Amino acid sequence: MIENGFEPEFSPAVYDQLRSIESAPEPTVAAGIEDLRSLLWSSIDNASSRDLDQIEWAESLPNGDIRVLVGIADVDSMIAKGSPLDKHAALNTVTVYTQSRIFPMLPEEISTGITSLNEGEDRFVVVADMTVKENGDVPESTFFRALARNHAKLDYESLGDWFDHGGEMPEPMQRIDGLKQQIEVQREAAKRLAAYRRAKGALEFESIESSAVIEDGEVKGLVSVVSNSARKLIENFMVAANVEMAEFLESEGSVSLRRVVRSPERWDGIRRIAAEYDEDLPEQPDQPALAAFLEKRRVADPEHFPDLSLSIIKLIGSGEYVVERPGEDTGGHFGLAVRDYAHSTAPNRRFTDIVVQRLVKAVIEGRPSPYTADEVDQIATHANDQERAARKVERKLRKIVAASVMQRHIGETFQAIVTGDTPSGVFARILRPPVDGRIEQGQQDLNVGDKVTVRLISADPRSGFIDFAAIH
Repeated sequence: MIENGFEPEFSPAVYDQLRSIESAPEPTVAAGIEDLRSLLWSSIDNASSRDLDQIEWAESLPNGDIRVLVGIADVDSMIAKGSPLDKHAALNTVTVYTQSRIFPMLPEEISTGITSLNEGEDRFVVVADMTVKENGDVPESTFFRALARNHAKLDYESLGDWFDHGGEMPEPMQRIDGLKQQIEVQREAAKRLAAYRRAKGALEFESIESSAVIEDGEVKGLVSVVSNSARKLIENFMVAANVEMAEFLESEGSVSLRRVVRSPERWDGIRRIAAEYDEDLPEQPDQPALAAFLEKRRVADPEHFPDLSLSIIKLIGSGEYVVERPGEDTGGHFGLAVRDYAHSTAPNRRFTDIVVQRLVKAVIEGRPSPYTADEVDQIATHANDQERAARKVERKLRKIVAASVMQRHIGETFQAIVTGDTPSGVFARILRPPVDGRIEQGQQDLNVGDKVTVRLISADPRSGFIDFAAIH
């Protein structure tokens, strides 16, 4: 963490401020804050998640529309701009998740306690109030502050199993009157949003990530984490809220912090992969054409679609934060097929989301912007640097864990995808389990996105180095 520019520990000044926050009165309704505690809010997140950033509620309207409310933890209400906690968050910018330890951007007393939208607790939220039409369009939205209560903590795993495989209904939905119907309305709204995005050319991927199984401090193995309908429900709600938040700031003439993914860095590579499936993509980046190709492959070969997804994601390139001044156009988000997009729905673990939250609250309350455009520009640049550094830390720790598992499989062969071609080497990810390493032998003529069979030749848990030989 330190090597990559992070401050892994909190200063005495941060703990002094924390003690002051812990002694503050409980959240109560006040001027400009609506009381929405009676609504049947729920959260959907990983079963192990403790820093809950969002809660959701929806209702069907007589005209066929669905009203969707996304309540976002009002972290700003507890973390004053310029305070020791704020300065620490501004330095690290993100919570760093490793296989064995989490380095929170904010102390856990804050991020998993005071500002986490925990079940049964009253919390301040910033609400995105959206109307979803039958075709999935969101023609209108409003934003306001509220006091809300999470009535049920649901998780991706059990809810996804119920959605996708007819598994047992999650216990809170059996216990709480009306929650089953509430989740069904939310699911319908999410399906509408997804269909609308798909029609606009949004790219739909499937991913498989690895998670370590640790018992008594020892890594026992790796398990795959796959997407499901519960994850997609929340993804669609968060995309909608982030789009509406960005459009709201633009409509109010406010400076904004945007998340953009410009045209793919390696479109030629994407065209080459499509050609392997006898598909001819246009010479210039084309969202609808790529989306149609991906959907065709998802239907034709769902088992291997995550592998194709990984190849395309690597070729598109990563996103970045940019400042958007009033009247400017930052270029939009290629993968989501939207022009306006901001990160705003995870303020317990991303500083950029706190910044956007402050900008929105200033507009809601009729106050001057808390940041100048130049300040937002500096925040964006630093956040981009720290995001890359966080990925480096997470990748390093993930490799150490993976190497400790893979050392039991020296000499075995695996199917892989080339994920990087840098001056330091050619890198690949094996697919089952998802593990990254460097191709030390036979790497000539390999390109990012290529499928290749590799043999594991070494795995060093101390360094995290995993080496493969390509088999041609």
